[in-house]
Amino acid sequence: VPITCKLRTGFMHAEPNAKEIIAAMASDGVSAIGVHGRSRQQRYRRAADWAYIKECVSANRNERMSIIGNGDVFHWNDWYDCMASSACDTIMIGRGALIKPWIFTEIKQRKTMDISSSDRMEIIKKFTNYGLTRWGSDQRGVDNTRRFLLEWLSFLCRYIPVGILEKPAAINHGVPNNMYFVGRNELETLFASKNVNDWIKITEMVLGPVGDSQFTFVPKHKANSYAPSVLDGKSCTLNELGEVVTVAADENAAANTGKICGQKRT
Repeated sequence: VPITCKLRTGFMHAEPNAKEIIAAMASDGVSAIGVHGRSRQQRYRRAADWAYIKECVSANRNERMSIIGNGDVFHWNDWYDCMASSACDTIMIGRGALIKPWIFTEIKQRKTMDISSSDRMEIIKKFTNYGLTRWGSDQRGVDNTRRFLLEWLSFLCRYIPVGILEKPAAINHGVPNNMYFVGRNELETLFASKNVNDWIKITEMVLGPVGDSQFTFVPKHKANSYAPSVLDGKSCTLNELGEVVTVAADENAAANTGKICGQKRT
């Protein structure tokens, strides 16, 4: 049975070690490795490092193992550009596909598609039908489908229709917090909302009201929702790499905690 793995460039941004890990995995019989061009420390704060992915490909040239690149592919030309610059065997797409499920059609046809709100609703209906087929149409199945749809809507809302932009937005470009844009119709505006109540409203359009169940939902996928705020009893501030850049004395900080704690950002 083929074994595949996925890893980041390393834990710390300044100390990438993916090449060494890939070499060890190659000797252990791994068939393919996906390399995400960021460190664990970076999370999604900076652009993916495709130059390092290329180094991983070059270091693996004599091994019979596929290298799969990953990171920030959001438009059809991103796929072709990253393939050419990295020389990897292929590319996997994560967030880009969750935000733009039609990205694979764009890649195949080599063109940017301006998907209408009604077309996006049809995609949501198709997803809903898959969920009900998998989990059933009883209350438990409906609640389970609604929960997964809500998680997906936390990505879908990040899409800014290309038809209202001067040029396509990059994957890390978005509407600032506490701001919004008005779409070309009410449904397009609703799809862009970052308000959980609006996401629930969208699910009610395909699954009916939630009022007749005990359904509850708390968004869980927030890539930067947790960040260290206390270090050795002092408040700290991090830069976009997750490195401590400011430390201020705080007598009340970490009163009953260890050296480091996590504070949820709101």
